[in-house]
Amino acid sequence: MSITEGSLRPELLAAARAAGVPVEERAMSALDALSGGVRHQGVVAVLGRDYPYRELPELITGDLSGALLVALDEVTDPHNFGAIVRSAVAFGATGVVTLKDRAAPVTPVVVRASAGATEHCRIARVTNLARTLEAFRAKDLRVVGLDAEGSAALEAVDLTGPVALVVGSEGRGLRRLVREGCDVLARLPLPGPIASLNASVAASCALYEVTRQRRAGS
Repeated sequence: MSITEGSLRPELLAAARAAGVPVEERAMSALDALSGGVRHQGVVAVLGRDYPYRELPELITGDLSGALLVALDEVTDPHNFGAIVRSAVAFGATGVVTLKDRAAPVTPVVVRASAGATEHCRIARVTNLARTLEAFRAKDLRVVGLDAEGSAALEAVDLTGPVALVVGSEGRGLRRLVREGCDVLARLPLPGPIASLNASVAASCALYEVTRQRRAGS
């Protein structure tokens, strides 16, 4: 852990040292470089490893009766990615799947946007999302794509069983093969003058609807 002189409260400094975490004082410019430009409030933790992505089978093995997965189709904005991870953890999702290419990886910006939720989330990266959706269906997960032009309103879709929500990119939404791999395309009814929501807000609304339906049915 690196800090600027006098920036760390005594209790945090004591906790770090009690846990055996080495603490070094660095100039503010050094912390800026370590954080990659992310606002750090005078404290930067440096991990000795890359982010521990999970393998896809870990997310679809075992008891899947309460499974709730979120699959991201080319979500490239790290703030959206982080916000989706935060909502996924808050609403009890069992994992998040994103792409290895043409998608935001877990970075300091994502970690900050998630408010640390990346440390509580099982995140897997895959090469081909359409094939991943096939794997979900083989495990009896209902694959629900979020689409502004979807044929069903989200609240009319049964979300009480094992579900995988699929969220499209910020620009063009779901790609054709991904759309075709969904069991149903669902829309969020928007009675106001705005026709669409960004990816993270749409994901949050859908995750809430899953939680609402499951509580109502319990």
